[in-house]
Parts: sequence; C-alpha cells; structure tokens
Amino acid sequence: MKNVSFYTSFIKSLSTELGFSYCGIAKARRLDEDARRLENWLNKGMHGKMSYMEKYFDLRVDPTLLVPGAKSVITLLLNYYPQTTQHTDGPKIAKYAYGNDYHEVIREKLNNLLLRLQETVGEVNGRGFVDSAPVLERSWAQQSGAGWIGKNGNIISKQAGSFFFIATLIVDLELEYDDPYAKDFCGSCTRCIDSCPTEAILPGKVVDGSKCISYFTIELKDMLLPDNMQQRFDNWFFGCDVCQDVCPWNRFSKPNTEPAFTPLPEILNFSTREWQEMTEESFRAIFKHSPLKRSKYAGIRRNLKFVKGG
Repeated sequence: MKNVSFYTSFIKSLSTELGFSYCGIAKARRLDEDARRLENWLNKGMHGKMSYMEKYFDLRVDPTLLVPGAKSVITLLLNYYPQTTQHTDGPKIAKYAYGNDYHEVIREKLNNLLLRLQETVGEVNGRGFVDSAPVLERSWAQQSGAGWIGKNGNIISKQAGSFFFIATLIVDLELEYDDPYAKDFCGSCTRCIDSCPTEAILPGKVVDGSKCISYFTIELKDMLLPDNMQQRFDNWFFGCDVCQDVCPWNRFSKPNTEPAFTPLPEILNFSTREWQEMTEESFRAIFKHSPLKRSKYAGIRRNLKFVKGG
C-alpha cells in the first residue's frame, strides 16, 4: 500500500497542475472555538436576512458530519486578481466577478482532483465545496497554513495578499498535515476598518454582514434597499473591494493565469448609461456565465438605481 507521504505529495502536485496557487491540509475535527464565535455572530443578527447561515450549524463546525469518516480537510486557493481593472465612469464591480462564475470553474477542478485521487489511491470518499455549503473555509485555510484571518475577515497571505477564492475538499483519507498559520501580520493597521464605506468592519476581527455592501447588492433580495445606506455605497453596485484594495498586503497580488477569469469587456468598459439602457435579453446573453447573474436583471437594476440616487 502506498504511504501517506506519497498521497500527500500527489495531491499537492496535482493541485498545482490544476492551477491552484496553494494547497494545505488539516486534520478533520470539530472546530469548537469557531463554533462559539459563529453562534455569537448569529445571535447578534450580523447575518441579516441570510437565513441559510442559521441552518446546518453542526455541519458547519464538524466536517465529519459532512463526510462520514472524514480524516482530512484540504484547502485550495485560486488567485483571481485581474490583469486590468475597470476603466469607466460606470458602477463598480468586485474583481472576483470580472470573469466566469468561480463556482463553476472551481467545481470542475475539484471534481477532477477527486477523480484523479480515486484513480490513484482507490476508494476514497470525499466532497468538494466552493462557497456554497456549510463549511468554515477561512478557518480551515488558517488551520492548513494558508495565512491568517485579517481584520476584514479575509484570509491573507504574506506572499500573495487576499485576492483568491477558497475551495475545500474533505476526504476520508489520512494525509500529512500542515501546521496552522500561527502569526497575525495585521499588527496595528486599521485601514480596512477605517475605509469601509458602511462601517461593517468592527474591532476584534468581526464583520457585520448585515452592513456589508456585498450583502446589500448580492445577498439581500428586497427590492428596496435601506434609505440610511443611500450615498454610502461609493458607486459599488455588485460586491465591494474596498477592504482588500486598501490592505497593504495586497501590494503583493499578482495577476491570475486562469483563462476563465478573463474580464468581460462589458464589465471593464460599460458606462453608467450603457448599464441603464441594457435590456434583460442583453443582460442574460452577456452575463450567462458571470457571477452577476446571481443578482438577476431586476437586482442589477435595483442596485444601479440605488447607487445613482435614482
């Protein structure tokens, strides 16, 4: 039988081949400290109307309930920092949404990784997750040595900043485990806290999700946004990058090499007027593979009207 070291090396080598910029592995276990923190966050209502955050609490904090017999949690990072950013007077869009929907891109890579692992090792039970299931991916990223959790709630790498997606693969295979990332290099810096347009980032590494621009422009489905947030969105109408843009560690961000994340020309170049004149038919055709389809045409119109004070 091939040994644990071989399996571990195989997974990390394959992750690089698939385009991931980091692969770290942690021992599957219940995250007791994170469970207490999540419960407190939920009790304070910081999830707003994201009721799905209240569901499957035990699954979120214990990977062995997601994959019976789970022994390892594999964390993979995929860089999405773009070659170029928006150069238009149009409303601002978070960089992660410039290209194709990352859920589809990463899910294919995860399925490929698990299939190749099964072909090499034999019977391996596992499940891959991409920001769409009850997994505390940032905690597992820190546990696997990817980086530290910054004051803005993002995983930050000294070498690469924070513009990357986090994917998680839970398997019932014993592997070699990386050391948790023990240091915190945010220091006394408070740029993300000071710069947040809606004051959603609080001291103590707490982000009030119910105040975040990404929550209002993507998660919240109400057709009317709160009046007290009018004029505070700083022209962001799908997501927000302020806390990452001001982070000193993102000076180390390098453009991604994933073809699927090539920015759509419309996102880079559309003026406010072009967004306002866009029909639903055009929206569906242009953004059929884009994360923007998550807000649907009606949501995009709502956001546009709100940030422009209409």
